[in-house]
Formats: sequence, structure tokens, C-alpha cells
Amino acid sequence: MRLTSIELSGFKSFAKKTELEFGTAITAVVGPNGSGKSNIAESFRFVLGEQSMKSMRGKRGEDLIWNGSASSPRAGKAGVKLVFDNADRALSLDFDEVSLERVVHRDGVNDYLLNGSIVRLRDIAELLSQANIGSSGHHIISQGEADRVLSAGSRERREMLEDALGLTAYLYKREEAQRKLEKTGENMREVEALRRELAPHLKFLSSQVKKIEESEKLRDELVERYVEYLTREHHYITHTREALMRERAGPEQELADVEHSIKVSHTALEKKPHDVHTQELIDVEKEGQRLSTRRREIERELGRVEGRLLAEVHAPGASVPLGDAKDFGQRVLSLAQGGSLADLVALAKEFLQKLALLAPKGSGDDLAARKRELEHELEQLSKGETRASETIAKLRRSIESSKDESRAAERKLFEAMAQRSGLQAALSSTRAREEVLNREEAAFKSAVAEAGALCGPKALAYKEFRVSGEEVRDAQEDRRKKIERLKIKLEDGGLGEATDVLREHKETVERDAFLARELNDLAGSIEKLNHLIGELTETLEKKFTGGVEKINKEFDAFFKLMFGGGSASLSIVKERRLKRSVPEEGGESDEDEIEEEEGVEISVTIPHKRVKGLHMLSGGERALTSIALIFAMSQVNPPPFLILDETDAALDEANSRRYGDMIESLAKKSQLILITHNRETMSRAGVLYGVTMGNDGVSKLLSVKFEEALAVAK
Repeated sequence: MRLTSIELSGFKSFAKKTELEFGTAITAVVGPNGSGKSNIAESFRFVLGEQSMKSMRGKRGEDLIWNGSASSPRAGKAGVKLVFDNADRALSLDFDEVSLERVVHRDGVNDYLLNGSIVRLRDIAELLSQANIGSSGHHIISQGEADRVLSAGSRERREMLEDALGLTAYLYKREEAQRKLEKTGENMREVEALRRELAPHLKFLSSQVKKIEESEKLRDELVERYVEYLTREHHYITHTREALMRERAGPEQELADVEHSIKVSHTALEKKPHDVHTQELIDVEKEGQRLSTRRREIERELGRVEGRLLAEVHAPGASVPLGDAKDFGQRVLSLAQGGSLADLVALAKEFLQKLALLAPKGSGDDLAARKRELEHELEQLSKGETRASETIAKLRRSIESSKDESRAAERKLFEAMAQRSGLQAALSSTRAREEVLNREEAAFKSAVAEAGALCGPKALAYKEFRVSGEEVRDAQEDRRKKIERLKIKLEDGGLGEATDVLREHKETVERDAFLARELNDLAGSIEKLNHLIGELTETLEKKFTGGVEKINKEFDAFFKLMFGGGSASLSIVKERRLKRSVPEEGGESDEDEIEEEEGVEISVTIPHKRVKGLHMLSGGERALTSIALIFAMSQVNPPPFLILDETDAALDEANSRRYGDMIESLAKKSQLILITHNRETMSRAGVLYGVTMGNDGVSKLLSVKFEEALAVAK
């Protein structure tokens, strides 16, 4: 890569567009003091991205813009453009010619252009680093700055050497990797925070899902229990009703025959005279029959009412309070141990009344009232029947005590009546069992409805199953109790809408899994970045150490040449410094840390002098030492161009010749732009540019011959 030209427009004293072409290895710029020739060196700093106004002898961007004169108005902006021959593709752009341009406006805004397209300063810096043109400015040594490499601290001196050795590209890569590492670390902390925030909610949802799964198991078990219970109950009710119908058919027919016989006997007796006891017996028997018939009607109606009440109480969603159920059970056990049947009946009635109160309001209230009416009437009928039975028995004993054979017809009537009573008792027992069965069937239908509401169609498939063999009724009651216990567990574990919970749990699990994958990816990225940073650091250390060794050889050689002997060397040192910790927001700062930094120290030995430090060197000695080191750095890793702004000002004639020899040696590897007053230095240049300034304060450029340059320089 070769520097082709530089163009200044409105930059400092160069009010008009001014172009310098660099067609030779060494180009010298000469001119009297105050002509503006050093502005050319500063224009190089400016276009290459220098951000320090002090380095360009200004305080703000506006100070770099031509401020006008009586004959030339002030400029609105200042611009500098560098053009490179990039045929060798030293700059990684597919262009044979590359132009870099920087423009500063009066409002302080800077524009950076690459081949006419606006880019970032960082893009310019990274591009130039590929060609060993770094940010430390080691390739631009302005007047008075040659000493900077000596006066700099060991750490800053290391940075200058890294720049000179072409390690800037590695440094950029490491800085970029470190920035990515910090950003990745921040992202990782954010993801970890999100996952920590998500954890309690996920734990809660997981517990809910577990309850749902347990409820589903309970529901599946409940379905199985219901199917078995309903299947057996259906079988029991169907077969029991068939059996009761068969059991009732014979006595009903027999009772009809007996009723006919009694009617015939009544008719025969009514035609014959009979005593008052017989007539009274007939009347009482009729009354007893009427009471019995009415009682059966009441029992049937009462059974229906109780069945409907039971259906109301066992409606889906209805339940008996656990405390009442326990209390009832304890009282039953207590009465069973020493109470009477009447007490048990009273307790049962009391419990049924409570159930009636628990039933949904509406028709249940009417049923409960009707039930109380029927129970009262049934009680009165039962007392009447009891009294009639006692009277009939008394009359029978009185009549049967008579041995009158004329009473044969009456005895036949009494026998028929006794037979009828027996048949009626048998049928009453059957009807009572039917009423019980009716209530059980009502409860069965209620259970079917409840099973459908709780478990859906699966529980209603009981008709598809068959049972074999008979079993005791208690086994079915045990099944019902187990169903009730499962229902209570299911109600206690109620979770509302399970579908929403399951969906939210699935989404939350997926979110947590995504964050976990993110953390894993970020951890992988951090590992790769740490590995990359380690590799870059190792490469930098290796190249830096090797580069310092090479610079040392050249430095010592140049130093001996400049001083006619002596020695000079660089050494890598480690310095310990205090690192101040930055407190986190809202927190306290951590303890300060001690960290080690590597720097570079310079040791010199001047012939015939006992010098033990750079601070003991004279101004001229410092200048020669600086030049020797700068030239050594340029020899090891030559930059495309080197700008020296009056670095030869303090040299005597002998050292000027040595300086000139070193310049010619450097020119074999780098283009040189020299700003000088030195005759010897001018003599080494292929092209001389003269800078002059008129009364208008504008710097003008002219190409001069060597003899003319001597006159211009004066």
C-alpha cells in the first residue's frame, strides 16, 4: 500500500483546496516559522481519526476551520482527504484506490467517509489497523512530541509499542470479545433473573397440576366405583322388583278369594238373628279394615314423598355436613347399645327432617310439609288400628267362649277374617319392602344423575356390564360409602378450570425450558469468548515479546549510531496498581483490588557518562534517544508512511548526517513526509514542497528545488 496524496480544504490556515502528492519515497515540506507547514502534519492526525484537540493545537472542532480574513471569508467546514494506492489489498477493500476523508462542521459534528460513503470512526480505525496505522500516532511525530515515547508511563509506552508492532487489530478483536463477554454476562444475568422470577409461579402451577392429576386419578377411580355400584344397584332393583311382584301375586289372589268368602258369610249372618257382640265385632272389623286401607294409602304416599325428598337431598352438589353425619352415627351407636326401637325411629325422623332442611328450597319445602302431615295422620291411623285390633280380639274371646253350635257360621267367618288378616299382613310386608325399594330406586336415579354430572358419560355405561351371583346388601352399602369418601376428596381438591391451569403450566414449562436453553447457549458463548480472549491474549503476549526483542536490537543499533557507542534496551515490567471498584446501583462498593499491569521501561548507557535514568539525559540526548527508538520501532514493523515534524531541529551537523542516513534506511520500507529546516534532511528528499503565508494569513503551497528550498526554509 502506498500513500498517493493528501488534500486539505478549509483546514486551519489552508483556506483553499490544497493537494500534496507523494510520488517519491521521501517528501520534504519546508517553510519559515508561522507559515503553517506543521498544519500539514496535524491534517494527517485529523483525517486518521485523532480525537484530542490538544494534539492538533485547538480547543474545539471549530478551531480547525479556516476563520476568514479580509480577503477570504471564513469556511463553514474543514476537510482532509487521504488517497492510498491499494493494489496490493493491504486494506481489505476490493478497490485499487481507497480514499479516507474527515469533515468537521462549525457545530462540532464530524463526518467520516470511506470512498465517499459515510462510515463510523470505528470502521476507519479498524481498517487502518490492518495496515499498521494505529491510534497511538507512532507514525506521526510532531514538533516537540518526539520526547513523548520517553516521557510516557510504562503502560502508555507499551500501548505505543503494541501499535507500532501492528498488534492493534488483535487488540480490537480482544476488546470486541470482551465487550461481547460483558454483554453476554449481562444477558445471562437477565435470563437468570427471569428464570428466578418464573420459578415460584412454575412451582405453584406444578403443584396445581399434581393436584389435577391426583383428581383425575380419583375421578377415574370414582368412575370405576360408580360403574360397579350402579351396575349392581340396577341389577338389585330390577331383580328385587321382579321377585316382589311374584311374591305378591299369590297372596293377592288368595286374599280376593277370602274377601269373597267373608262377604258371603256376612250376607248369611245378616239374614240370621245374632247377638250384640257379633254385630259389634262386624262393625269394629269394618272400621279396622277401613283404617288399615287408609293406612296403606298413607304409607304409599309417604313413601313417594320421602323418595322425592331423598332425590332432592341427593341432588348433584348437595351434601350432608360432616359434623351432622358424625353426630347421627354416634347417637345411633349409643341407642343401639341400650335404646328402644321407638327411640331409633324418632332419631331417624329427626335426621330426615334435617335432610329436608338441607334440600334446595322450593318444592322441597312443600314436600317436607306434606311429609309431616302424612306422618301425623299415619300415627293416628296406627293408634286407631291398634284400638280396633284390641277390641276385635276381646270380642273374639267373648264370642268364642260360647259353645253354642249355632255359631258355626260365625266361626267360619272369623276363621276367614283371621286368614284375611294374615294375608293382609303378608301383603303389607311385601308393600313395605316395595316402598323401601321405591326409595332405593329414587336414590339410585339420583346417584345416576350425580355420576353423570361428576364423571360424565363413562360412569353411565353401567348397563353394558353384567354381574354374577348374589351378595349381601351391606357390600353395596360399603361401595356407596367409598363413593361418598371419593366425592369428598374430589371436592376438597377442586381446582376450578383444570384446562386453563394445564395450558398455563404447559406454557410456563416451555418458557422455563426456553430460558434454560438460553442460559446454556449463553454459557457456551461465554466459554467460547473466554477461550478466544485467552488465545488472543496469548498471541498478543507472544508477538509483543518477540517484537520487543526485535525492537531492542534495532534500538541498540540506532542508539550506538546516534551516540557513537553506549547501549539502549527495553524491558517488560509488571506494575501493581490499585483498582477502584464501582459500586452497584443502590449498594456499597466492594473492597478495592490490587492488579498487575505490564509496561515497558527504557534503559540507556551513554558513552563516557554515568547516566542511570532517562531523567538524567539532556534535551539533545533525549531527542537522539527518542529518534533512535522511533526509528527502531519503524524498522521492525514499518508503517506505510512516517511523518516527522522537525524532529531534527535539535541536531548538530554530525548528528544531522547520521539522522539523514537513518532516514534513507527507513525510506526503503516506509514513505517519509518530513517537515524540516535542516539542510541535511532536505538533501535526502525526492520532492520538496514549500509553504508560504501572505498578509491574508492563508497558507500556500509551491513545489521548489533544493536551492530554492534552502531560501524558503530561511
